[in-house]
Amino acid sequence: MTGGWDLAAASDQQIVAWAQDGEEFAFRELVRRYQRPVFSLIYRMVRDREIAEDLAQETFVKVLNAIDSYRPEHKFSSWIFKIANNAAIDHLRRREPDLLSLDGAPDAVSAERREATALQVRDHGESPLDELEARELGSHIEAAVAGLRPEYRACILLRHVEGRPYEEIAAILDLPLGTVKTYIHRARAELRDALGPLRD
Repeated sequence: MTGGWDLAAASDQQIVAWAQDGEEFAFRELVRRYQRPVFSLIYRMVRDREIAEDLAQETFVKVLNAIDSYRPEHKFSSWIFKIANNAAIDHLRRREPDLLSLDGAPDAVSAERREATALQVRDHGESPLDELEARELGSHIEAAVAGLRPEYRACILLRHVEGRPYEEIAAILDLPLGTVKTYIHRARAELRDALGPLRD
């Protein structure tokens, strides 16, 4: 029962306000809106579908329990991604990270979406041999990204895979903007060092 409210036209902030008033339909709408993006972000970090599903569920439980602490002056997406990212980083700190896939977001429902969310390591005009070499390079890139500290990895993924601006990354990770830029700079330097021997 939505009381005649137009969920499709409502902003995240309005939906959250209804959820804060105890309306169950509003929380279900937040889950509907953010289930895929939250899962995708976590999956890119942990590279295991079952673990990502568990962490996504954990994220929404935390969101429900903390919904009253959300402040509408902040983007809801940044708030929920911060909770999701913290869950992923906590998991990564407890185990060795798996490799980052080059094949795009796991929730991509079309070839265009998979291509748009994949790490690009090849030129569309290359020969089959060039493409094979690019895939081999891609494996090295995956390993290099997987070897980064979780905080660096999160920054690189949010910036270069998710395409988030620095300011939003700072909000998601709850870090000063300068720290985010430093982490990204250091992560790029580590990736350059790791991939240096592969350069022509």
